[in-house]
Amino acid sequence: MPGASPGDGRRVPARTPVSWPPVSTTVADVVAALDRRYPPAWAEEWDRVGLVLGEPDRPVRRVACVVDVVPETVDEALDAGADMIVAHHPLLLRGVSSVAATTYKGRIVHRLIKADVALHVAHTNADVADPGVSDALAARFGLTGLRPLHPPRPGSPAAGPGRGVGRIGELPTPMTLAELTRLAAAVLPVTAWGVRAAGDPGRMVRTLAVSGGSGDGFLAEATAAGVDAFLTADLRHHPAGEHLAAGGPALLDAAHWATERPWLDDLAAYLAAELDVETVVSDLDTDPWTVHAAAPRPDDKEPRREG
Repeated sequence: MPGASPGDGRRVPARTPVSWPPVSTTVADVVAALDRRYPPAWAEEWDRVGLVLGEPDRPVRRVACVVDVVPETVDEALDAGADMIVAHHPLLLRGVSSVAATTYKGRIVHRLIKADVALHVAHTNADVADPGVSDALAARFGLTGLRPLHPPRPGSPAAGPGRGVGRIGELPTPMTLAELTRLAAAVLPVTAWGVRAAGDPGRMVRTLAVSGGSGDGFLAEATAAGVDAFLTADLRHHPAGEHLAAGGPALLDAAHWATERPWLDDLAAYLAAELDVETVVSDLDTDPWTVHAAAPRPDDKEPRREG
């Protein structure tokens, strides 16, 4: 009780109750702000975006921004005291019949609910937005004169000036493909995958197309746009080889996570500017590839010892 004695004659000061300042932002407010910038109607039909978990009237003081909802990023969010997670990749993209705690995704759902942490997803609706995922990627290279690589079809909800998947722009200074590959490795978040390129290392690159995430479905658009190079993720052997054989632009293949991580900074800045919330950004590399070893060059091999 206040002012009680511990038994040795000393007086114990009364404990001051911890009180948070009034919270003016709710889950519903965060969702509304996200929907203004990334309307759910802009998402692809197969996508699953919007509020996944959380009560709309719950207060939000801190928002964690992540690419993937995995146990490790959930740990980060909870350790940071986040009340809400905004993710790029959907946790529940495909239909499920159970979220039992005996399943991988079920355990994540249970943990978030027990911690009273909301979850929201902005995926292909953030890809197509202006500014969106690929704008943040283009900014890493200083591209100017941006235009969409793959505009929405006419009449679709996402159709509009500047919107579309991917961006095309001009490099500040022309450089060779080899130089651009080294630049990409330096300006993108570090991953074991790194950056690899396909094409003549000496090819001069002035115009560059970029697309965050899996982009080999846009090889034809990159060719039609007449760019010198196209940087994306998850490029496959046969499509890439056939693209180059047909005279398409040089290709740069980076880790999927690395091409989408830059967007988190824009997302966090937007939420902090729009709402009375703090934001934290996850730099945890969630790319599944964790080991990389390049074959040694012939002149790097240890010389055979005589005797």
